[in-house]
Amino acid sequence: MRGAVVICVTAIVAGVVIGFVGGAFRWCLATADALRVDLADWAHRLPGPGWLVLVATTAIGATLAALIVRWLPLAAGSGIQHVEAVHRGDATPPLLRLLPAKFVGGVLAIGSGLVLGREGPTVHMGAAVGAEAARRARLPDADIRMLQAALGGAGLAVAFNAPIGGALFTLEEVTKSVRLLTVLATVFATATAVGCARLIAGDHPDFIVGSLSSPSLSWLPLFVVFGLLTGCLGAVYNRLVLSVLDRVRSIPRVPAVVKAAVIGAVIGLVTFLQPLATGGGDTLTQMILGGHTFALLAIAGLLALRFVAGPLSYAAAVPGGLFAPLLAVGTLWGVLFVGAVNAFWPGDITGLAVPMAIVGMTAFFGASVRAPVTAIVLVIEMTSTTSVAVPMLAATAAAVLVAELLRSPPIYDSLRERMAPQS
Repeated sequence: MRGAVVICVTAIVAGVVIGFVGGAFRWCLATADALRVDLADWAHRLPGPGWLVLVATTAIGATLAALIVRWLPLAAGSGIQHVEAVHRGDATPPLLRLLPAKFVGGVLAIGSGLVLGREGPTVHMGAAVGAEAARRARLPDADIRMLQAALGGAGLAVAFNAPIGGALFTLEEVTKSVRLLTVLATVFATATAVGCARLIAGDHPDFIVGSLSSPSLSWLPLFVVFGLLTGCLGAVYNRLVLSVLDRVRSIPRVPAVVKAAVIGAVIGLVTFLQPLATGGGDTLTQMILGGHTFALLAIAGLLALRFVAGPLSYAAAVPGGLFAPLLAVGTLWGVLFVGAVNAFWPGDITGLAVPMAIVGMTAFFGASVRAPVTAIVLVIEMTSTTSVAVPMLAATAAAVLVAELLRSPPIYDSLRERMAPQS
């Protein structure tokens, strides 16, 4: 009984730390996003080759982030696969020095425009804080591994202001089990972390969605078809992420820092051409969910750019995650699907665009990560809407089923297998 109390108190203390750190991380990224938009506007007004400004800015950001990774290799990528490996006993818990590496590296990489998500670094920072707190409490190794997983979920909750989704992430994706002590530690850590983060980032949904009526049940077969196709798309995306990652790693005699700089330069050029195609994708997702309409060709172009730019950015091996870019791709895919069907449908179904975009977020996330319940709850919390819950369930289940039938491994399982030994 005393051990359970110590674990819960330790989880609360660690939750305070990752709450304030994660809240500050979100604030820094929001500020960097605003500065990048202003920089892009200024670059377009410059006489001569203004595109060089954004190319240089993103390349420098990626290079500095890669130098941090060279100092601490564990800081590369999402970090979620490392949290899972630690819980399985296949890797050692992270040390606290990972926190500044992920924080600074993440701000440089994501803030400069690479198509990466804030949740990966925040999850990994939470795991480092949880492991350090457990070590200082002199807890046994098993409890250290458990607390780093619990605080990883708290980190995800802070990244998206989604406390229930963060808690479910720990149970469904990381531990893949429900043990009472793990649940208690995760809930205590998540509640504390989100409460502290809201003091910095505010208490509001990530995406503001207008009033939506529930789609008629007669449209449910269309959502299921959408889910089946999304499962195929998720399998393709996972394979593309791994293929680009492997190809970039296999380029001989080119230092990792140079590879990151080149990728940063490419993404910087894309930013100059179309700023909405780069970055985490929150601005684009908010525009779509807020009712902003794009031409169907523009949606297809943005989807194609982000579909490729995300895996390319991840191949730079700098701090940054996959979740946020996945959500943006799912949103675009939902709108594109409705637009394509509407071209052949006898009636006008454009009213389904926003509901299908929201469902696309959950279905694409579920197909790639293979954590359907987490995906559904996370998106419901991020959008603060439940009116499309039934289509969400149907489409996400269909997407996950197809991904399983195609034998497409969950993305973090594949990334965990590619981890360097002893990481």
